[in-house]
Amino acid sequence: MNRRVLITAGASGIGLEIAKAFAANGDRVFVCDINAEALKTVEQNVPRMITTVCDVSKRDDIEKMVAFGAEKLGGYDVLINNAGIAGPTAAVEDINPDDWEKVMQVDLNGTFNVTRLVIPYLKKSSAGIIVNMSSVAGRFGYENRSPYATAKWGIIGFTKTLSIELGKYGIRANAILPGAVAGPRIEKVLQGRADVNHTTVEEEKQNAMAAQSIKQFVDPKDIAALAVFLASDAAKMISGQMMNIDGDMQKAS
Repeated sequence: MNRRVLITAGASGIGLEIAKAFAANGDRVFVCDINAEALKTVEQNVPRMITTVCDVSKRDDIEKMVAFGAEKLGGYDVLINNAGIAGPTAAVEDINPDDWEKVMQVDLNGTFNVTRLVIPYLKKSSAGIIVNMSSVAGRFGYENRSPYATAKWGIIGFTKTLSIELGKYGIRANAILPGAVAGPRIEKVLQGRADVNHTTVEEEKQNAMAAQSIKQFVDPKDIAALAVFLASDAAKMISGQMMNIDGDMQKAS
């Protein structure tokens, strides 16, 4: 389709699957990530991919990254805000304030700063798209995960505001809210829960599955397919929506 797509944290996990899906669709994809080695692997394995190192917790990095990608692509049509960190697993009174601030800086402030700089380019596009990666934590409180849950709730409010502000420019903004996603990250989260609750990883996995109708973790490829759909003409009247992809999760666990 030859759209110009920016994906943050696109060198691994969900971000990489999204990058590959857009590339397979014929789009021109620009990926940033904090992991330089992972970006080299992406360049080797995914044709025509443009990459650069960027720490989205740093405004200077973001400004350089957005300008670099715009120069390479000639502008932007689609922005996928995928960058985020899980943060600590602990009760509120036990969380180090520095850890709290780091989650906000990456998950919330990073999304804001990338978006504010990309919006002028999207206004020049014939069909500007923003997809923000929230989480099931953006609709449930999460025991022992207050920084992450707070940031992901913030993404919801930000997305809804973007849809209202930018609709008159033909720009659509939606959020994707994955549940537990298969891969190394959920294993780390489960280990953190097990440590706090004095249980085993397997017990924590069973607890997670008990809270949803479909008893399996989300496939990152399915999230990528949803992102491509939301950026397509088939979704031209979908904006300001929170798209759950979580196996019908009834509560956070």
